[in-house]
Amino acid sequence: MLVAFSVAPSGTGRADGSVHDAVAAAVRVVRDSGLPHRTTSMFTEIEGEWDEVFDVVKRATDAVMPFGSRISLVLKADIRPGWTGELDGKIERLERALDEGGSAD
Repeated sequence: MLVAFSVAPSGTGRADGSVHDAVAAAVRVVRDSGLPHRTTSMFTEIEGEWDEVFDVVKRATDAVMPFGSRISLVLKADIRPGWTGELDGKIERLERALDEGGSAD
């Protein structure tokens, strides 16, 4: 499965509203997990089996808790049994379809 998630605190007390320290704590958990992952400006994607992926999401959320009085978690999952390597595979098929003018699945 692939999971794209974003976790951030609110009520941080920071005048600039920045949450980069909290996000760094969450991303550190993801990177230390050893699971395939990618972080972009808005989400972190992670690939693995249900239990291992959601364990990482929980631990990343826990890592953000000290940074604010409230936590927001946004999550989207692509559950496709029997498929692996989809973190890159989906992008590769999309790029191929764009190059060929065809469709991607």
